[in-house]
Amino acid sequence: MGLSIHYSGRFNPQASLSEMIEEVKDIAEIYNWQYTVYEEQFPSNKFDNDSYNKNIYGINFTPPDCETINLCFLSNGRISSPSHLKIFGYSADEAYKKYLYMLSVKTQFAGSNVHKLIIHLLKHLSKKYFQEFEVIDEGHYWETEDEKLLEETFKKYNDLLDSVGSALQNIPMASDETFEQYFSRILKIIKGKRKN
Repeated sequence: MGLSIHYSGRFNPQASLSEMIEEVKDIAEIYNWQYTVYEEQFPSNKFDNDSYNKNIYGINFTPPDCETINLCFLSNGRISSPSHLKIFGYSADEAYKKYLYMLSVKTQFAGSNVHKLIIHLLKHLSKKYFQEFEVIDEGHYWETEDEKLLEETFKKYNDLLDSVGSALQNIPMASDETFEQYFSRILKIIKGKRKN
């Protein structure tokens, strides 16, 4: 739970992966963000939609109090991450394998300024280096660039997290209650308080 950005897409075969890496690396260094560079050149510019090798291409970076943003690709040019490749990349279950290309980053604890920076960076990179790039921004900043709306959304998420944390501390679990029943009861109490 927490405000997140979800994204997917492909690398544009006409663009330069090494140039993208250098741009992102420069930004990470300006903000003093930790980063990791992977392979800097694809094995070929012709991306096969289905098969991929075991290598990761691109870069990822981690702002303070934020999850890692992966601007990494498989050899087929599709955006992924080292952990996604490890978890989903070799699954025999095709339904499970679709998650290989669905990335998310939680920005909840990094704050709205970091969230905005990430969105602006993704917009810039998507125009220059990506294709079929899709973003679902739970802060609604990607589609609106409305800072007030983003701040309000962050506040709602923070208030909800505070409410759940407070409820867990102050409302004990009954001895005959399952965890599911307990959390269901807590959520009903929180919803009731929010309506009032």
